[in-house]
Amino acid sequence: MATTRRAAFVRADHTEQDRTVWYSGYLLTFLATGEETGGAFSIVEEVGRKGLSTEPPTHVHNREEESFYVIEGRMSFVVGDEEVDAPAGTLVVLPRGVPHRFTLETEHVRVLNMCIPAGFEGFFRDLSEPPRSMTLPPEPDGPPDIERLLRTAAAYGVDILPPGD
Repeated sequence: MATTRRAAFVRADHTEQDRTVWYSGYLLTFLATGEETGGAFSIVEEVGRKGLSTEPPTHVHNREEESFYVIEGRMSFVVGDEEVDAPAGTLVVLPRGVPHRFTLETEHVRVLNMCIPAGFEGFFRDLSEPPRSMTLPPEPDGPPDIERLLRTAAAYGVDILPPGD
């Protein structure tokens, strides 16, 4: 017997406050979650501004392939030993098991982040807060809680590498 799933329709105009969070300097909107795709994939729209809080350390996803499609702005990626310039219109596919990091090269970016299979969107939810407005969050008051970040990353199969690795 075939299982019937419902189609999901989400507007990416930031009116879906129950689908949106503030995460590490970003406004994230969950466009497709594992619950909606049978665990196949997730898509998150990420709007961010340049700054230390928005640029993750080098890390490795052990469970999913991660992709970024740059809609607005410009980013740069280090994927393994390769450096990639990513202006608007660029799709960057980050293979599972390959160390990577990225930098925002413009003051603001808007990207689609897709993970296959789904699940990593839970990492964002676990480290986020509900938005007080449908705008970018205020700048963080201080550094992130590194222990919480490492613990949450490990729970989602992500290894955060020491600086210089």
